[in-house]
Amino acid sequence: MIGPTVVIDGNITSAEDLVVEGKVSGTITATGHEITVGEAGQLKANISAKIVRIEGKVEGDISAGEKVIISKSGDVLGNIDAPRVNLEDGAKFKGSIEMDPEEQPGIKAVPSAKADLFPGAATSEKSNVS
Repeated sequence: MIGPTVVIDGNITSAEDLVVEGKVSGTITATGHEITVGEAGQLKANISAKIVRIEGKVEGDISAGEKVIISKSGDVLGNIDAPRVNLEDGAKFKGSIEMDPEEQPGIKAVPSAKADLFPGAATSEKSNVS
């Protein structure tokens, strides 16, 4: 646990579940584990874990292998990438959410080229209209 009077500026890597009640700037990584940002927690950090619970304030991107939960006291400014996202009533969130339950954690799908989606859109041929 990172207590409410603790201030960390840097990267944190944890091989176990972690509760953050203090202030953290940087990144927090707990692959295969759970990170909880308590109500007193204030993060300016990117978070990566199996499960992420937000009860405090987070400015940064969140990536979870299983799910992200933002409680009613949670306040998130950043993007979320997780197969499941739960926003409780009263939760504050500003950013984008990327959800793909079929996607394997750590593997990103590559979007098709525009030319494949819209044949002829990527060519430089000009059409003459009479």
